[in-house]
Amino acid sequence: MDELTSRVRAFAEERDWQQFHTPKNLAMALAGEVGELIAEFQWLTPEQAAVVMSEPDAGSRVKAEMGDVMIYLARLADVLGVDLIEAALTKLEDSARRYPVDQARGSAVKR
Repeated sequence: MDELTSRVRAFAEERDWQQFHTPKNLAMALAGEVGELIAEFQWLTPEQAAVVMSEPDAGSRVKAEMGDVMIYLARLADVLGVDLIEAALTKLEDSARRYPVDQARGSAVKR
């Protein structure tokens, strides 16, 4: 994660783009890229979506959109000073408390 963050930061700095990389702009760009990822699945059946990576053209597009999402998320975290790995692990621990295995297994009920 550190290498990705450093490379994305350098990419922005080399182009003098940090002036545009405000949290608001980055969050909006991230949402746009998530939308592009969603569009790749929009009209697929659940069965098609499950095997999308086995189709060369669609799989390539999905992978590229996931890359865009990761880049913008890494840049947003860098600008805000958030350790993404720590944030994800903390969220996972919180979810484990909110959804104990004995109560949540096989259930999609939100708590």
